[in-house]
Amino acid sequence: MRPEVKVKAVSYGQVKLLPGLFKSRALLNRNYVMSLNSVDLLQNFYTEANLYEPRNHAHDHWEPGHLGWESPACPLRGHFLGHWLSAAAKLYAATNDGEAKGKADWIVDELSRCQIQNGGEWVGSIPEKYLHWIAEGKSVWAPHYTLHKTLMGLYDMYAYAGSHKALEIIENWSNWFYRWTENMTEEKLADILDVETGAMMEVWADVYAATGKQQHLELMNRYTRHRLFEPLLRGEDVLTNMHANTTIPEIHGAARAYEVTGEQKWREIVEAYWCSAVTDRGSYCTGSQTSGEIWSPPGELSARLGERNQEHCVVYNMIRLADFLFRWSGNAEYLDYIERNLYNGILAQQNPKTGMITYFLPLHAGAKKKWGLPTKHFWCCHGSLVQAHTIHANLAFYEDAEGVIAAQYIPSEFLWKRGEDTIKIKQMMDRQTNWGIRDPAADQTRRPNSIAVDISIECELDVEFTVKLRLPDWLSGHPAITVNGQETVNEINQSGFIHIHRVWQNGDRLRIVLPKTLTAFPLPDQPNMVAFLDGPVLLAGLCDEERTLIGDINNPGSILTPDNEREWNNWLSGYRTVNQDRGFRFVPLHEIEDQVYTVYFPVR
Repeated sequence: MRPEVKVKAVSYGQVKLLPGLFKSRALLNRNYVMSLNSVDLLQNFYTEANLYEPRNHAHDHWEPGHLGWESPACPLRGHFLGHWLSAAAKLYAATNDGEAKGKADWIVDELSRCQIQNGGEWVGSIPEKYLHWIAEGKSVWAPHYTLHKTLMGLYDMYAYAGSHKALEIIENWSNWFYRWTENMTEEKLADILDVETGAMMEVWADVYAATGKQQHLELMNRYTRHRLFEPLLRGEDVLTNMHANTTIPEIHGAARAYEVTGEQKWREIVEAYWCSAVTDRGSYCTGSQTSGEIWSPPGELSARLGERNQEHCVVYNMIRLADFLFRWSGNAEYLDYIERNLYNGILAQQNPKTGMITYFLPLHAGAKKKWGLPTKHFWCCHGSLVQAHTIHANLAFYEDAEGVIAAQYIPSEFLWKRGEDTIKIKQMMDRQTNWGIRDPAADQTRRPNSIAVDISIECELDVEFTVKLRLPDWLSGHPAITVNGQETVNEINQSGFIHIHRVWQNGDRLRIVLPKTLTAFPLPDQPNMVAFLDGPVLLAGLCDEERTLIGDINNPGSILTPDNEREWNNWLSGYRTVNQDRGFRFVPLHEIEDQVYTVYFPVR
């Protein structure tokens, strides 16, 4: 059977980022990825294969270069390398980064050497006995999670960087997993899968799609998480107080199973999960939801504001899940979800100067982000960090049978093949300013309450297709759309897009102006406790305590006004309070570095 897919993701390398916020953050991430020493990345694989060499020859002992969760004493040691390989592979695929590929290819060669040293199958950074122990019911910290990361990184090296050696390593390693699970009952496997398994099901689905081998399909089926999937299909709330990032990668497995087999039950599981985790549960103002790594009760979030809200891995993995669902359905609500979480999760949890990660995003009053160090922590979120900032370009555009979808308004350039035609589609954000003699048409007196996007078309021959523009959920009025300076009226689709269908010519210019306004976003169970958003961007108050604000929640302009709004020819994004006993400022949460901040305020 073929899965129903309405929208197609574009291939890596077809879209490149243009100068702007997302490109600058991606470059920060690339610098971190390439700064890490290859031998240190491999340290735990070398140890397991007895291939390490003393770092300090004078004292003839080994000093690990990576500590924290990569320390040789940590049960999760080695998890980060898989994330790193995935990031390097996508850097190469997206930007033709030969340096990243060369470094990653060498690491794959070394993993092959480790596999040979281990007897030709095992290539883990932890010993096989960890899996034997969990089969015996002994407690070990998430060995499948750790091993999956290596499998994932190897698969991505095959899929995005063309490394057939990486796929060969997986195939050899798969023999070990097949034998280990072969004689286990379904009940026994279910007990084992109760220990955090990561996305083992997803990686076997990926490998099956690559090889077509029955053994890999059987492994995918063996790693099916029945104890989670079946109650979801019955409509039960099994997520409340459950470890969130245990379950999301397991749902990724169901999503890939649908795509490689076409069996409808897998899609139904994914849709049931989204309904339980997002639709019925509600979210924080950031767009995400979790506290202390677990799902909160549906609609009951106020009691869980704290230091450990919004784990970064959850944000990244839920964005991936939304991408699956958008491609299957074509519904823009999933793109709105991605946008909110990009600004207020992926960007907000990366240090805008150092590129480092904050594991959690605290949302309590007087919060402060805690930044990890480059080589001393290696939390799970260090791993999702390096992957998250390699996908920005591929979230900007999708394609379908009718044409192109502008999914996220990110400065980018899409080189699109449509039949025999090659079309270059570029989108840029118009700052709505000018420099020099003032042009009132281009430069407003005050900060504009809109986002303006200019899309240009380059093509050798005239070509007919549809451009679909997402109408965001934060839109505060009717968008203004022009083609070559002329206003146009087009169909607004029920799925959340406006369609521009025409015969496009070289040099055509499409412009959309999206009105936005300040909005108050309440906690579901405390409607008078609100956060403030400017379009999709969450604003953080620069104060170290909860303060009651006075004003009209339905008119946030009675509480906040633009502050320090212009610098040269740039509009800035700050606000300050008005009509309050004590004033303070607000800035976008993704700009916060070490300042103390508060996002939720009681209003009367």
